[in-house]
Amino acid sequence: MKDILIAEDDPVLREVYLRKFGGSYAIRTAANGEEVLSLISQKAPDILLLDINMPILDGFGVLEKLPKEKRTFPIIILTNFEDQQNRRKGEQFGVNDYFVKKEMTIKSLYDMVDGHLNGGTSAAAPQ
Repeated sequence: MKDILIAEDDPVLREVYLRKFGGSYAIRTAANGEEVLSLISQKAPDILLLDINMPILDGFGVLEKLPKEKRTFPIIILTNFEDQQNRRKGEQFGVNDYFVKKEMTIKSLYDMVDGHLNGGTSAAAPQ
């Protein structure tokens, strides 16, 4: 089973993501950037869903500290920041996708993740 690392400090959103992805993927969660780096050092995920605005170390801080050679997995930024400056910063760090929480649905995030992990060929996402 493919492994998703979800970095999200909001416990309600973490639960939403766990419910959506838990039946299809193995899930690990982190509430701050230091936890993300620790979990990646233990085992690289198949994909990282990375919130930008987290305590202790934010998402961009994680990207700065995560050596590029250790990034063998796609990264999707999760954020409510829809400005172009943050998008460009994400592109500079080599993120694969940018998910604006307030503009998109959990199904669209599932489809985005599925596309990265399975080439978009899996069965329909659970509702």
